[in-house]
Amino acid sequence: MPPAELQLDLQFGEFAGSAAHRSLLPPAKVKRWMAMALRSPAEIAVRIVGEAEGRALNRQYRGKDYATNVLTFDYTREPVVSADLVLCAPVVEREAREQDKPLVAHYAHLLVHGTLHAQGYDHETSERDAMEMEALEVLLMGALGFPNPY
Repeated sequence: MPPAELQLDLQFGEFAGSAAHRSLLPPAKVKRWMAMALRSPAEIAVRIVGEAEGRALNRQYRGKDYATNVLTFDYTREPVVSADLVLCAPVVEREAREQDKPLVAHYAHLLVHGTLHAQGYDHETSERDAMEMEALEVLLMGALGFPNPY
């Protein structure tokens, strides 16, 4: 099945090293990764942010006072998926280094992960849901030419 249609708005906040992250994430590549994870048409904004913005958003919307790797704000799922994804570049970079994986592979995984969340997948509801979501992520990452992210 061909990937679903995706209208992507890719944004970069102001943070140290933003140019390097921007060069890793050309819109066409990001769109291809995310479209692979979609079952229906979507309108998704992706914002790559620094630590301060990531922390502020996580605190405001999840009550957690730290920057996390990806936040998904899903608004509608039918007939069109509508969502915002926020990725915190310093956290993504740190995790990639700690997990000894290329930064681009970690970004691809988190974009797929966030896109699945936008469609209702949730790894925090039960172990079964987590296993289903992780298995789908492994398949999608393989189809995109990346190794198992876990």
